[in-house]
Amino acid sequence: MNPFEEMRIFAQVMESGSFTAAADKLGLSKQFVSRRLMELEQRLGVRLLNRSTRRLDVTPLGQRYYESAQRLLGELEQVEQGISGQTSEPRGTIRLSAPLSFAVSHLGSLLPLFLQRHPGVSVEADLSDRPVDLLGEGYDLALRIGVLEDSTLIARRIATIERVYCASPAYLAQRGAPTRPEDLREHDCLPYGHSRQVQWRFGGVGKSLTLEVTGRMRANNGDVLRDAAIAGMGVTYLPTFILGDALKDGRLIQVLAGFEPEPLTLSAVYPQHRQGSRPVQALVEFLREQMQ
Repeated sequence: MNPFEEMRIFAQVMESGSFTAAADKLGLSKQFVSRRLMELEQRLGVRLLNRSTRRLDVTPLGQRYYESAQRLLGELEQVEQGISGQTSEPRGTIRLSAPLSFAVSHLGSLLPLFLQRHPGVSVEADLSDRPVDLLGEGYDLALRIGVLEDSTLIARRIATIERVYCASPAYLAQRGAPTRPEDLREHDCLPYGHSRQVQWRFGGVGKSLTLEVTGRMRANNGDVLRDAAIAGMGVTYLPTFILGDALKDGRLIQVLAGFEPEPLTLSAVYPQHRQGSRPVQALVEFLREQMQ
């Protein structure tokens, strides 16, 4: 078998998590996929996967092979796309990772428009707030909000995201509205995350302040925190794409206006070997166009 075909089969097994799921994706039999991977291991003289009745575990050498295979397959795709001509329609599958609340607010409407525009492209969206390992887990593209860590990944700015402090009318009527960040020491706050110590950053004219906040509830999902704030549980600090409707209809009221730090950046992040992927680039350009 062509080594590139072996790489594709192995990569699909890694991404699908089982021989059966990979065989379905590839249109092959489970027995064929299993046999080819055994032959690959025999040819290389190493074990790539540890098999059991319940799961497949990749070995350290298997992980290295997978990451190298991803780069080589990406380069092969770029060559093939270059030969087929840049005027042809993008074709292929995009494995996309995106934050849950953002995806619910935006991607549910945007992805169908994108797929209608590019009928040769399909998208597999994994919605989670965890920072995925694009190379190790086989993702083509991730949307990330906030400061990006230095890495070998390529980042493209998509849009700016504003955040505001807010609480419900009932809570503010009972506890009073904070007029300066220090007032939050006397309030219940609804912070994002699970860290024992949560710090909110505040901006303002010629001033920057970091303040530790406390409260009776915290969560790693913005929709849950928004609903808790609407129920009168305290002051929260979230992106406007989560709070927008509640602010518009009065269920939440903005506080501490003018003290917000600099807006966050929504970025598209992808491995270097996907730089020439026309489906990936088409989706990035589409999101930039729709969200500017």
